[in-house]
Amino acid sequence: MRPETVLGFDTSAAHCAAALLLPDGRVIQRQEAMDKGQAERLMPLLEELLAEAGLVWGDLTALGVGTGPGNFTGVRISVAAARGLALGLAIPAHGVTRLEALAHGLPRPVLVAEDARRGEAYVQGFGIPAQAEPHLALVAELPPLPPRTHLTGSAFAAALPAAMPIAEAIARIAATRPPTPQRPAPFYLRSADAAPPADPPPVILP
Repeated sequence: MRPETVLGFDTSAAHCAAALLLPDGRVIQRQEAMDKGQAERLMPLLEELLAEAGLVWGDLTALGVGTGPGNFTGVRISVAAARGLALGLAIPAHGVTRLEALAHGLPRPVLVAEDARRGEAYVQGFGIPAQAEPHLALVAELPPLPPRTHLTGSAFAAALPAAMPIAEAIARIAATRPPTPQRPAPFYLRSADAAPPADPPPVILP
């Protein structure tokens, strides 16, 4: 069995981020801030990480990909790349939500709340007792929480920082998943901002 070499990446926000977990315990990672251009930058960035480690695509044993919630186009870029790589390399690709990645490595119980704009937040609890566990949903107000619950995420003014960069968290979570075939999918909690045109279609004359 080949040693675990896991590549994780994410373009769900204004960045292009990737991390490579190596069998010897090293982590090679990059995160570049960008509002657009992730589609053109993602694959070269992944190739740069592999080259830095002296590896080729065939050395990978699994992929981890950020599935959102986040920027609709950015999420689709990473998910499509992960699906294509998994198919071509015959390795599993594991989808990891942004909320799960932000909670990874933090003490439990922890509530993650990410600013979703419009006065709303994406919320998920980890390690919170079942009776108080907030549902993963788009909410306008945070639910009541048990005492000593840790808080993290951009929706809080004062919160625990993430334990590690998001791409590393995605890769580490993927490394714990069973090596079974996966088909990651975008994780959306609300519909796209763009709407179809309201004008009626043109009339086709006989």
